[in-house]
This record gives sequence, structure tokens and C-alpha cells, in this order.
Amino acid sequence: MATSVNVVKNRRSKWVIDLTRSKQERVDVVSPVGYTDRTLSEAASQEKDSTLVTKKCWDIALAPLKQLPMNLFLMYMAGNTISIFPIMMVGMMVWRPIQALMSLKATFRLLEGSPQSYIQMFVFFVSNLLGISLALYKCSSMGLLPIYSSDWLSFLEPQERMEFSGGGLTF
Repeated sequence: MATSVNVVKNRRSKWVIDLTRSKQERVDVVSPVGYTDRTLSEAASQEKDSTLVTKKCWDIALAPLKQLPMNLFLMYMAGNTISIFPIMMVGMMVWRPIQALMSLKATFRLLEGSPQSYIQMFVFFVSNLLGISLALYKCSSMGLLPIYSSDWLSFLEPQERMEFSGGGLTF
């Protein structure tokens, strides 16, 4: 019976972890890589912060301009037929830039610390106007905009095409 108690005690001591360290063991611990005991200077930190704010402002200002190639591709893929997909696409192409222009002040309010804020706001504004003009061009190519005088005057006949050409053939 006594031998079985010793075996149980030996098993317990095998898995016991001593979490208390002496002061000498704590001093010998090496600092992790990149750790410094000194504090960073405020000037370098503020310079990095202003650079980050400027970069973030430019990212926001150029975002609508970066969406234009995607919108051009979607316009090409949608075609000129009047169906639900092209109508929804054109509607979103008009609505998103208008919504962005309505919230122009709120967009740049949080990032006013940039020295180039007026230039960035101008780029944002022009980029959204380009998006709206692209959507209006798509509406025109689909025949949704009244650009001919026969569209709003009932006594004028619509223009008739004299020739149709396509694929190198003329009819």
C-alpha cells in the first residue's frame, strides 16, 4: 500500500510547474526584438501622423476616380438595351456620386488636418462629376435622354437613318 502512495506522489511531482522565480532569474530575461527602454520623440510621431492623414485624404479623394474604369467595364458589359440590369446599373452610377457630393463636408470633416485639403476636395468633386457624366452618357446611348428636338416637340418627326453600317458592311 505504501508503494502505491509513493508512485502517486512521484507522478504528481513530475507534472508540477514552479511559477515562482527568484529575482536573479527575472533579471536574466532578454528583452524581445524591437523593444526599447527609451520613449519615442513627439516630433517624429507627429510627422508620421501628418503624413498618414495626408495619405488617407488622398485615398479618399481618389476613390471615385479609381471606380471609373470599373464603371466603364460594367457599361460595356451591360450593353445598350433597356432592361432591368442596365437600368439599375445606370441608376446606381448616378446615385452614388450624387450621394458622395451631398456628403462632401462630412467626408472631409474628420480629415481637415491635411495641408492640401482644398485640392483633395476639388479632386473628389471632379471625380464624382466625371462619374455622373459617365452615367449620363450611358443614358444617352441607351436613348433615355431627350437630346433630339423630336424628343420634346410632338410636331417634329424623329430622324431616320439613311445608312446602317456594321462589321465592315454598309446597307
